[in-house]
Amino acid sequence: MSSIIKTADRLENSIQALNIAHAHSRDYLSGLEARRVFPSDGDIDNLRRFLEPLPAQSSDPQDTLDLLAKYGAPATTATAAGRFFGLVVGGALPAALGARIMTSAWDQVVFNDATSPVGVALEKVTADWLLDILGLPAKASVGFVTGTTAGTLVCLSAARHSLLRKAGWDVQKQGLWGAPKIHVVASEQMHVINQKILSLLGIGSADIEYVPCDENGAIRLDALPELTANSLVLTQAGNVNSGGFDPIGEIADRANQVGAWVHVDGAFGLWAAASTSKRPLLQGFDKAHSWVTDAHKWLNTPYDCGIAFCRTPQDVHAVMATVAPYLKAGETAAPKDMVPEFSRSARAIEVWAALRSLGREGVEDLVDGCCRHAETLANALKSIGFEILNDVVLNQVVATFPGHEDKMAELASRVQQSGEAWLGPTTWRGRNAIRISISSWVTQESDIKRTVKAIDREIVSDES
Repeated sequence: MSSIIKTADRLENSIQALNIAHAHSRDYLSGLEARRVFPSDGDIDNLRRFLEPLPAQSSDPQDTLDLLAKYGAPATTATAAGRFFGLVVGGALPAALGARIMTSAWDQVVFNDATSPVGVALEKVTADWLLDILGLPAKASVGFVTGTTAGTLVCLSAARHSLLRKAGWDVQKQGLWGAPKIHVVASEQMHVINQKILSLLGIGSADIEYVPCDENGAIRLDALPELTANSLVLTQAGNVNSGGFDPIGEIADRANQVGAWVHVDGAFGLWAAASTSKRPLLQGFDKAHSWVTDAHKWLNTPYDCGIAFCRTPQDVHAVMATVAPYLKAGETAAPKDMVPEFSRSARAIEVWAALRSLGREGVEDLVDGCCRHAETLANALKSIGFEILNDVVLNQVVATFPGHEDKMAELASRVQQSGEAWLGPTTWRGRNAIRISISSWVTQESDIKRTVKAIDREIVSDES
C-alpha cells in the first residue's frame, strides 16, 4: 500500500487522482470535435498496450491514469461529439456530466435513505419531475435502473404478477408450473430486448402473437387480435428503425375494456411527450399500464440510466420487494424494493441535473432540435440520390441508394472507417439501408452537412 498512500491524509490521494483525471478529461473533450468519430486502426492496435500480466506490486495511481489516457482515449468511439448516429445514443449534458463526477466522488449506495439521504431525496424529486414533463399518471412508480432492458424486466414482471393474480394465481408463491397462460400480443417490429425479458420471465416465443405493422413500423389496429383479461400487449413509442409510433391510446382503450395490460417501450420515443409538436404522436399513451425509457438516450445523461414507470406501484413492489410485499396506496417504498438491484449508483442525480439545467423548455428544444436535424439530413440525402424509406416523424432516418442497395452495409462501414461520422446498416421492409439516429445535444447543422458530404464522397467513390 505504500506506493498508493503518498500522504498522511489518504483522501488527499483521491483529490490528486481526481485532478489528474480532470486534466485528461478536459484534454479529451477539447479535442473531440477535431478527432475521428471512430478510432484509427493504429489506435485500436495500441490497445495491446493493456495486455500485461497483473502487476505484482502497487504503483502510483498517476501511472495508471496516464496509461489509460494515452492509449484508451484515442480508442474510444466519439459518442460524446456531434456525429455519432448509430444505435440511439445521446451525448452527456454539461450538468449531467458534472453531476456524474460529483456522485463518483460521493460514492453513494442508493439502497435506502439510511445509506444515501441525498440519493433517495433526489430520486423522489426527479421522479415527480419526470411524471410531470412526460405527462404520466402522478401516482405511478418510478424506478431508476441501468437501462431499458432492466426497466422492461421491472415492468413486465409487474405485468405478469398482475395478470396472474387476477386469474387467481400467486406467481411469487406458486411459481410458473401450472400457471394460466399469458397471451402476449406484440408488434412484428418489437425490439429484441422484449423477447429477452419475456424469456427470462418464462414466456417463450411460441407464446407471442405478432401483429402486422404499417409502412412506418406501427401496429395496424385493424390487425390487432381479440384481447382478454390475460393479455399483455407490448407497444412501441418510437420504432428503433423508423421512429414510428403504435396507436397506443386506441390499443389501451381496447385493453382496458377487458382488463388487459399495455406496456409501452419508449426507450427514446417516450421523450416526444416533452415536445408540444411531437406529443400528438403519443396520443392516449397515458392510458397504458407501464412505460420504460432511457435517460442516457435522448435526455443525454451519461451512461447508464433507464427509467421504469408503472401505473400500479403495488404490482412492482410485490415482485421487487424484500420485505412484506404489501404497499399501501400513497406509501413510498425504499428504492431497493422497487427495482432489481440492491447495490445502486446515484444515477438519478444525473437525471435531476439534466432536467434542472435544461428546464421544461430546454428538454423540448433538445427533442425538437434533433427532429429538425433528422428532417434536414433526410432532405439532403434525397438531394444526392437517396430514397428515404421511412416517414421521418421523429429523429430516425432510414435511407437507401437505388441501384446500390446491396452495398449499404459496405457504405456504412466505409463512412465509419473514414472517421467523419458513425452510422449503421439495417434492413427495412426487406430492403438494405443505412440508419441514422440523431439524439445528441452536441449535434449542429454543420455536423449534418459534414456527414452528408462523407456519405456522398463514399457513394461517388463506389460509383467510380
